[in-house]
Amino acid sequence: MAKLKTGRHTSAIKAWRKSTRLQARNVSVKVRIRRAVKDFNALISRKDIESARKNLTGIYSMLDKAAAKGVIHYKSAARKKSRLSRRIKAAVQK
Repeated sequence: MAKLKTGRHTSAIKAWRKSTRLQARNVSVKVRIRRAVKDFNALISRKDIESARKNLTGIYSMLDKAAAKGVIHYKSAARKKSRLSRRIKAAVQK
């Protein structure tokens, strides 16, 4: 890419393009996780424990992948997984 006459650096323009792509990916991943957790909570409130357990493995996978890619912090993923497992355990004991 040729240097622009406006004095802007091409590396800054490339970095901006890259950051917008990464931001879009991060937002979509976070939205998918939030929707999955919302569905999980709905299943728990309806006392559908078996379906909730099946969804829980998918949510764990999403959280682990997001943490591996750097979308969310790995401790944040661990905390969310822990809270979800506590939620299903409490629903089973009731």
